[in-house]
Amino acid sequence: MKGLIKVRDQTLEAPKMVNTVTLYKSILQILLKLAGVEPRKVQIQPGTVMNFWAPAKSKKEQMIQKPSVVLLHGFGADGILTWMFQVFNLTSHYSVYVPDLLFFGGSTTASGNRLPAFQAECVVAALRKLGVERCVVVGLSYGGSVAFKMGELYPDLVEAMVVCGFTEAMTESVSDAVLKKLGRRRWSDYLLPTTADGVKELFTVATYWLPPCIPHRVFKDYLEVMFSHRKEREELLEAMVIRDQDYTPYQYHQRIHLVWGDDDKLLQLELAHNLKEQLGDKAKLQCIKKAGHLAQLERPCVYNAHLRQILASLNER
Repeated sequence: MKGLIKVRDQTLEAPKMVNTVTLYKSILQILLKLAGVEPRKVQIQPGTVMNFWAPAKSKKEQMIQKPSVVLLHGFGADGILTWMFQVFNLTSHYSVYVPDLLFFGGSTTASGNRLPAFQAECVVAALRKLGVERCVVVGLSYGGSVAFKMGELYPDLVEAMVVCGFTEAMTESVSDAVLKKLGRRRWSDYLLPTTADGVKELFTVATYWLPPCIPHRVFKDYLEVMFSHRKEREELLEAMVIRDQDYTPYQYHQRIHLVWGDDDKLLQLELAHNLKEQLGDKAKLQCIKKAGHLAQLERPCVYNAHLRQILASLNER
């Protein structure tokens, strides 16, 4: 009886529910390995480590023969969640590299440098260590700023760029205009949510149409696992914006393809047309209908068709 009473008096904790985003990523990682890519930790310098998804070592001969494509994510997710549909679509014909930029996923640095140019420097250093000699860089949003810097600073490595939803440089005037439309004072108010409702708003703005059936718990789980290194990420956002008088358009030697959702509420299509005009004959613009800022997730089949066409045209040259 005493044992029974003790059991009755004990406070039993409810079993902790599995985080849905963590579970999804675990399944996704298994599928990515089956697709021929695997995680690598690349030390750039003491205190700086970058996590990559790269061609599996067992497929080294195939990796050397295939053209290399580097996929750079934006601010709302890590590499594999951003580019999962593209990895599966490209690995049969290309060597695909998907880094987590610094302070995302498993990538960190002890350096205090928060400029996009430093992100570009680290990505390039890692690619060289992985044996990449030439590549096409595909950048989404913040990853687009890193892609532009890679093209500017490392023309020997970067053959061409595909940029989605970002300008060559986020000047104060462009930043202020976008934030005003969002009703935000700072980028971190939007891109670093602190509540599940904030996460839902993040995706509502970034998409053409967010399915209303997504449970609130998914946004709560996403908040729990996807927004670490808040202080450092806020510093990245501050360093992303430059004064108008400090911006000088760069004359790129590479071909630049702009792929834009025609209902992008963050960096609207007008900015894409202005960017194309600024870049001149080397740039081409392709729009995806019924897509927002995250066109590669919303309409992956259409996006992949555009990307495959772009990559094939580069290989024909």
